[in-house]
Amino acid sequence: MNSTMKKKIALKKRHHRVRNKVQGTAERPRLMVYRSQTHIYAQVIDDGSGRVLAAASTLTPEIRAAIKSGKNVGAAKMVGKQIATVARSRGVTAVCFDRGGRKYHGRVKALAEAAREGGLVF
Repeated sequence: MNSTMKKKIALKKRHHRVRNKVQGTAERPRLMVYRSQTHIYAQVIDDGSGRVLAAASTLTPEIRAAIKSGKNVGAAKMVGKQIATVARSRGVTAVCFDRGGRKYHGRVKALAEAAREGGLVF
């Protein structure tokens, strides 16, 4: 097994470990973050009903027009502010944070802090 496969397996294990502890409800949905090499995505999910309540990413037209690249901290901050705005407009103020097995560092941290500044509580 090469090092790339080991990293993918370790990420998957961490993600499952986080998902066993973090569960979104109707009162406090889950703010899920997915980070690829080129983009970052955020969704607010009610796990009880299986519905996505709000979503934002670097592919959202407003954000895409304002950024040069989707793979930096500045883009992640914009996505965090956008997800907070959309979630609050849909009546969501408190969430639980699902970092998707990634470290709370860099782009994931920037998104989370911008979402907090935008008014989400977690």
